[in-house]
Amino acid sequence: MPSYSRCVESLPRSALALTALFESIKGKCTGLSVADSTPIAVCDNLRIRRHKVFDGIAERGKTSTGWFFGFKLHVIINHLGEILSFRLTPGNTDDRKPLPELIKDLSGCLYADKGYLSASLKQQLKTMGINLITNIKHEFRTNKKTLYF
Repeated sequence: MPSYSRCVESLPRSALALTALFESIKGKCTGLSVADSTPIAVCDNLRIRRHKVFDGIAERGKTSTGWFFGFKLHVIINHLGEILSFRLTPGNTDDRKPLPELIKDLSGCLYADKGYLSASLKQQLKTMGINLITNIKHEFRTNKKTLYF
């Protein structure tokens, strides 16, 4: 049985095989897609300084539920639940940053959560043939300024 450290060492050599596997099971674009990301923590927050396996690769990130140390998995699926594209990034990567690379072969409507709100990103995707649909930020107006939550 291979050990954990041996598996981590062999991952770079298996990247080509994993890419070929993904290309064979990848779904087709249907015009309705959903984008989201999820954190993948590699260790407990108290052990970040002692963690050596992903040292220099994993980063500290923040989600709506709190801080974590690890990676973010960004995934786009079609309305049938088939994976269209994915990307693994360090934990401190903004959700909007890898999106233009993920949608290269897509068209139609892309649904996403509030983490993808950006007027410039929406305009950029529109030029690429994608209609980005996100939740609307709620406004609370006071007499001096507008607060968003």
